[in-house]
Amino acid sequence: MKRVFSGIQPSGNLHIGNYLGAIKNWVASQESYENVFCIVDLHAITVPQDPKELKIKIRELAGILLAGGIDPEKSALFVQSDISAHTELAWILNCFTPMGWMEKMTQFKEKSGEGRERASVGLFDYPALMAADILLYETDAVPVGQDQKQHVELTRNVAQRFNSIYGDTFKLPEPVIPEAGAKIMGLDDPTKKMSKSDGKPGHAIFLLDSPDEIRGKIMRATTDSSREIIFDEERPGIYNLLEIYELFSGMSKRDIESKFAGYSYSDFKEELAEAVIKGLKPLQDRYKEMTENPETLDKLLKEGAEKARPLAEKTLARVKEKIGLGSV
Repeated sequence: MKRVFSGIQPSGNLHIGNYLGAIKNWVASQESYENVFCIVDLHAITVPQDPKELKIKIRELAGILLAGGIDPEKSALFVQSDISAHTELAWILNCFTPMGWMEKMTQFKEKSGEGRERASVGLFDYPALMAADILLYETDAVPVGQDQKQHVELTRNVAQRFNSIYGDTFKLPEPVIPEAGAKIMGLDDPTKKMSKSDGKPGHAIFLLDSPDEIRGKIMRATTDSSREIIFDEERPGIYNLLEIYELFSGMSKRDIESKFAGYSYSDFKEELAEAVIKGLKPLQDRYKEMTENPETLDKLLKEGAEKARPLAEKTLARVKEKIGLGSV
C-alpha cells in the first residue's frame, strides 16, 4: 500500500475544521493506505509553550485522535520528539535548502507578522523540519489544507535537489487536498479559516465543547441580511454553516436546500447545532473513556514510535552514507 504521512500540532484546541478536514479523512484512509500519524511537538515549540501545558496537550491530542478512529493496529501514531531522526534529518536538509526558498514561504510571514525580527529561527526553519518529517517515511501522499500545500512543494524541491546531487535517495511526495471540509471558516468571521490559536469567543467549535457551548456558538454565528438558505459562495457566513451541516449530516447540497426552504436562520442554526452535537458525541464518549487511564495512552504512543522508528532510521542512515557523515 502507498504510505501517507500526517502531522498535527499539540497546541491550541482541536476544532471541527480539524475533524472534518483532517481526522475523518485520516480514519477513512486506514483501509487503503499505510498511515504514519505524528504529533509534531517540535513544531509546537517554534512559538513559546508552557512545558506542563504542552505535556497535557500531547496526551489530549493523542486521546482525541484515537477516540476519533485512528487504529494503532493499522497506523503508527507517535510523538515527533520521541524519534530523534526528525531533528537530525532536518539539520541535514537545512544544508541543502537555499535561503531564498525559505524566504518565499508565506506562513512565516503570516505567523511572524510585524515582529519578524524577533521571531525564532525555528519558526523561519519550520518547513525544513516538516520536509524531514515527510521524507523520513518514504511518503507517497501528504493530506494538507490549501495553506500547507506550499510546504509539501518545498519538500519536493529539497528532495529533488538532494537527489540531483547524490542520486535517487528520497521519494517525492504528493500533496492531497480533500475536496470537502478542507477549509472550514470561523463562525465569527467566515472570511478567515477556523483556527486552533484564535482565542476569540465564538470563533470555533472545539471537539470537546459541551452541547450548551456548541449551541451558543452556532446561534451567535455570523450570517447575513438575506433569508434564503442556499449554498452561495458569495454569502460566506451561511455558506460556511451549510457546509458544516453537509459534512455532519451526510446529505447532498440539493437535499439540504430543499429541507431548509422557508426556514429562518434561527431554526436552521438550531438543527445545525443538534447535528454537530450528535456527530461529536461518539468521539467525546470514547475520549472520556480513553483518558481515564493516561498510562494506556502513553503506552500506545511508545508502541507507535517503536513501529515508526525503524523506517525513519533506515532513511537517515541512507542519507548519512550518501553525504559521508559518521565514523568510518
